[in-house]
Amino acid sequence: MAYETLHVESEEGVTVLAVQRPQALNALNRQVLEELGHALDDAERRADVKVCVITGAGDKAFVAGADIAAMSEMTPLEAQRFCRLGQEVFLKIEALEKPVLAAVNGFALGGGCELALACDMIFASDRARFGQPEINLGVIPGFGGTQRLPKAVGMWRAKEWIYLGEMIDARKAYEIGLVNAVFPADRFMEEVRTVALKLAAKPGFALGQAKKAVQAGLVLDRATGMALERESFAMTFATGDRTEGMKAFMEKRKPSFQGR
Repeated sequence: MAYETLHVESEEGVTVLAVQRPQALNALNRQVLEELGHALDDAERRADVKVCVITGAGDKAFVAGADIAAMSEMTPLEAQRFCRLGQEVFLKIEALEKPVLAAVNGFALGGGCELALACDMIFASDRARFGQPEINLGVIPGFGGTQRLPKAVGMWRAKEWIYLGEMIDARKAYEIGLVNAVFPADRFMEEVRTVALKLAAKPGFALGQAKKAVQAGLVLDRATGMALERESFAMTFATGDRTEGMKAFMEKRKPSFQGR
């Protein structure tokens, strides 16, 4: 499928989805969100896609937020629909039974920060900046920021961010546990791709079950989450990758997973 606001590249099991609106610092409008949703659906269907990486085109912004020019004309009902669309697309990222990495190469503000928070891991360029500045526009985060940010950095820190609307740099984001690693800008995507390729070589079904169990544990009570974990654990025993992984361990060699 051809996209107007999204550039898609796939190689060696890794699909890179780059938001491509550099003139607007890759701001999220309805078209971007719809195209991102379609691309995620396609990635879910394709057996050759093992890992997704979401990033922004250019070197200034990952996603600098939702499109303020578009939002400035919205009625409350239109705002609610826009908010629902963003939430639904970001929930697709969490539901995708494949790892999704956020490669934050610049500004990740508002909806951009929320997009990163929906991913499984966040990697930042040393030029990256994070924040939820919606309060400075007289609104609040609408794509899940009030729900995901407290789980990521703790309630007190999340309230500080959301209430004050200030930015932090990549190093501070790493120190408080928001990002997994910070890489130099001149080799940023190369470093992220190295991680993505490591994940692509893992047993895909087991990765999907691990993601499913972890995500469920964030919202389920302990007993229900443990029951889901047991079921997911047992299901991996029906795969060839489980047989290969344990056989390779006993034979003291590197496993060769086939994704089945």
